[in-house]
Order: sequence, then structure tokens, then C-alpha cells
Amino acid sequence: MTKIIGFESYDVRFPTSKMLDGSDAMNQDPDYSGAYLRLITDEKTHGDSLVFTIGRGNELQMQAIRMLAERYVGTSVEDARANIGEIARELSSDSQLRWLGPDTGVLHMGAGAVLNAFWDLFAKQSGVPLWKLLSDLTPEQTVGAIDFRYISDALSKKEALEILKKAEASKAKNEELLRAKGVAAYTTTPGWLGYTDEKMLDLTRQAVKDGFTLIKYKCGKSVEDDKRRLTKIRQELGPDFRIAVDANQVWDVDDAINWINQLKEFNLTWVEEPTHPDDVVGHAKIAKSIAPTPVATGEMAGSRIIFKQLLQLNAISVMQIDATRVAGVNENLANVLMAAKFGIPVCPHAGGVGLCEMVQHIAMWDAVAVAGPHDKRVVESVTHLHDHFLDPINVVNARYLAPTLPGAGAEMYQKSIDTYSYPDGTYWKEAGN
Repeated sequence: MTKIIGFESYDVRFPTSKMLDGSDAMNQDPDYSGAYLRLITDEKTHGDSLVFTIGRGNELQMQAIRMLAERYVGTSVEDARANIGEIARELSSDSQLRWLGPDTGVLHMGAGAVLNAFWDLFAKQSGVPLWKLLSDLTPEQTVGAIDFRYISDALSKKEALEILKKAEASKAKNEELLRAKGVAAYTTTPGWLGYTDEKMLDLTRQAVKDGFTLIKYKCGKSVEDDKRRLTKIRQELGPDFRIAVDANQVWDVDDAINWINQLKEFNLTWVEEPTHPDDVVGHAKIAKSIAPTPVATGEMAGSRIIFKQLLQLNAISVMQIDATRVAGVNENLANVLMAAKFGIPVCPHAGGVGLCEMVQHIAMWDAVAVAGPHDKRVVESVTHLHDHFLDPINVVNARYLAPTLPGAGAEMYQKSIDTYSYPDGTYWKEAGN
């Protein structure tokens, strides 16, 4: 039996605000950061994960992770693997901690860090990447990992089993196709709002050369500026090239409707995060009022309950799950299965440190074991900070190629952790001098 004998945690922050990488209408100077967790076993193996933040406040996320990880010191890895669904339920059921926000906020994300570290450990012990571990689960094992509380009115266990069993006959063929071709990617790299027009257009040209057929641009600073930038983009790319815009929650509902309708001439593939992530009714009103322009959202949806409501109210055309916003792999299994039932494509968010590396595994599980291969799935990609990870993404001709190394993708080089740990890492010490 392998036991968890301890854990390490690190507050890792990268100075992306210096180059305005990641800048948008709501978050104008982000420092891409990770609240990093490592579960350590008595066999010197470890499970690694992180929760993505954008700088200040990362210390709050760290405290939540430490509080939740502590309770699993002494746990058998084998028992954890057999009972990962119960662990997921337990993490969100503490009778006192729930008062701070059941199934949402820093504690919920902290629970995701613990669960994702466990899944990383399970995959490493099995000698396979996470997408393969998940794809090889039986339908019963997959359903057993999901907490159906609060979503059974939208997706029952029986319905989840039916979706997974229906896909079983195609799994081998789907996996073969995944290994050969990967999954489609789109890029946000040219689109950060703080970039000059020249940099935006240079990066747009490079994205086209790299094979991307969908590029996303930030918007929402002013409608005049959005029109100006989108006009330049359309002049560069032509009228039919797929472009999307992302407002990062900056608008009120009626403002969003008015603003987006003024951009209809630009033939948008979708508008992303048009209002507050918890305003499901608002999203439904926006979706109806701006049709046929599609609405996409989900990177800041705090739980499966928000996704359930977005689906039930026909408020989205694209579901954008995030690897660390909800409670880890377990909750994203539920999100993907709900999307499959409602016929909505899952196009994961990945604009942040480690998010590309992590969420690709969920997209690939979806491609093998749930929705199968289809042309509506496209996974976000950015070019930032991949060199800090042991198994960085491999995007070739605008397609994520399937990882082959064991694990869930979040493990960082210790040198990178030591350099960018805040405030005592070598980078931050030198920056303070």
C-alpha cells in the first residue's frame, strides 16, 4: 500500500503584467500565477496540481489548499483511487466550511487542487497520461467519480451511464484517431487587449502561418475601439476567417446586448463571457437578444450547478470548462456529460499558466469516451509559460497532439518553482531590489 505522507505547497507567480500578456477589459495587468500543490507518498512518488490565479490573492488560495490537503496525509493511494468519488463529495461537505460557500470560491477550487493532485498520482502510478486513464475507466467507474448532488434534475446517473455506454463501441477507433491527429486548437495569443495594433496584427499573421483557423480577441474597452481593431483584423484576414471576441465579464446585461449587436457586421464565431459568470438568467437574455451570434462561457463558472442552469436555460452555445475553476477532474466529468446530453460542444478555456497542459486531458477524454471526434470542439491555446512544465503542450498545425507521458500535466520544474515562488523566489527577490 502506498501512503500519502505529506504535501508541499508553493505560491508561484510569473510577471506577465510587464508585457501585458493576458490583459483584457476586466483584468488589465495580470501576473499569471499558480497555487501549487504536491502530494508526497512514502514511495517517493508525488501528485502535482495547481489552481490558476492572476496574482494578488494567490495567498488566499494557498491557505485553502493547505487546509484541505492536510486531512489526506496518511491516506492510502489505493483507497483514494477506489473512493475518489467519495473524496470529492467529502471535500465539499464539511459542515463548517460549507458556510463559506458550498461548491464555489477558493475552497471549492482548493478541493479541485487536491483532487487533481490525486488524479495526477493515479495516472503516474498507472504509467499513462490522464486522458488515457480516464478513457479506460468503465462507465460505472466514471459515474462513481461524479457527485450528482444538485444536477440530477439535468443529468441522472442513469443518463450518464447511457451516454458513456453508447460511446464504448467507438472508443478504440476514437483513441486511434486522437493519437494520429490530436484535437483542434484555437489561439488567443494575438488578442490581448494591451497589445498595440502592430503587435496584434503581427501575431495574427503568425497564427495563420501556424495553421490556426480560429483566433480570439479581447474586447470591451470601448465599442469604438473594438470596431477599429476588428476592422483591422477583418482587413487582414478577410470576411470569412473565424474570429471570436471575449469581454471577460465586463458588461451589464443590457450593455452586452447593445454592444454585441453593434459588432454583428464582423461575423463573430462567438462572444465570450458577456456578463457576470453567475448571472445565468442574464446570459439567457443575452443569448436570445444577440442571436444568431453564439454565446460562449464557463472559464469562471464556479461549479457544475452554474453549468447545469446555463444548459437548462439555453443560455450558451459553447461550454468552456476550465481545469481549475471547478472542483477538479471529478466535476469536469459531470460538466462534459451534461454538455453531451444537451448537445452543446465543450471548447475548454486554457488562457493561463498550466491550464493548456491540464485541460487538454479532459478534452481528449471527451473525444475518446463521450462526444467522440467532431468539428465543433476546439481547445484554447496560448504560447505563454509552457517551458516551465515537464510535459508542455505540443500544438502542431493548430492541433493539440495527445500527451504520452504519465500524469495530468501540471507538474512544474522545481527550478521554475524556486525562481518564481513569491515573495522569496530568486526572480522576486531581485525584482524587489
